[in-house]
Amino acid sequence: MPIGAMSALITPFKNGKIDTQSYEYLIKRQIQYGMDACVPAGTTGESATMSHNEHKECIEIAVQTCKNTKVKVLAGAGSNNTIEAIELAQFAQKCGADAILSVVPYYNKPTQEGLYRHYKAIAESIEIPVMLYNVPSRTGVGLEVATILKLFHEVKNIYAIKEASGSLERVYAMIRGDSNLKILSGDDMLNFNILSLGGQGVISVTGNLFPQEIADLCHFAMKQNFTESLALSNKLYDINEALFYQSNPIPIKAAMYLQGLIPTLEYRLPLCEPSKECMEMLEKTLEKYEVKK
Repeated sequence: MPIGAMSALITPFKNGKIDTQSYEYLIKRQIQYGMDACVPAGTTGESATMSHNEHKECIEIAVQTCKNTKVKVLAGAGSNNTIEAIELAQFAQKCGADAILSVVPYYNKPTQEGLYRHYKAIAESIEIPVMLYNVPSRTGVGLEVATILKLFHEVKNIYAIKEASGSLERVYAMIRGDSNLKILSGDDMLNFNILSLGGQGVISVTGNLFPQEIADLCHFAMKQNFTESLALSNKLYDINEALFYQSNPIPIKAAMYLQGLIPTLEYRLPLCEPSKECMEMLEKTLEKYEVKK
């Protein structure tokens, strides 16, 4: 079951298609700098604008690149259509992913009962572990703590949640509800806070740029070395803030391009290039840091 330090991988595009060579390089860089797992085809990977074939291709590349390493693959397998989510989950399992990450269904705003049935159906369609993903600012509806705990207690392969609501109170409530539930931070600004409360990892946007620093921050905290972890959290504060100046993943892809980590800066509409102000702010912020290739 993947826990620990992970990055929500960007998906590099070139001439409108996935730049598979760059994608493989980015995953190898995650492995090189100590990440525990990588997360292909999630929100940061622009999954909402990729075809199902492209989504599957990203998972395949991640699995093949991480093969024979200690780095696990937590494959994005979410949809607002339960049938499609099941198809992606089953593909991820067949492909060799270690677990799946499934975002709360977006736009159609199901009830808590609908969310419960959605996740139960996905999890029961596969044997590999399932991590829930709560990000109500994007999906329009969130998983209530009671629903999360019900799923954790009643569905054997649901083991964790990526929590990106921005609420530490919710983290407290989940820990009080059952300390065996693995809680991973989905908000770089709160990585240290969630880890210090007992979180079991992070799924980071900033980790695309700074995998070693995010890995160290996470590992220090999980070993109860909070002084070192907090120092890294403070060091990354400015870049964490900068990477959410506009909608994710617009700034992180621009930052990766500015640092020469991807050769082209392409997005899928309706996402587009960052504003002039955003680019200037990113350039200024990045002057404070050394990005390892």
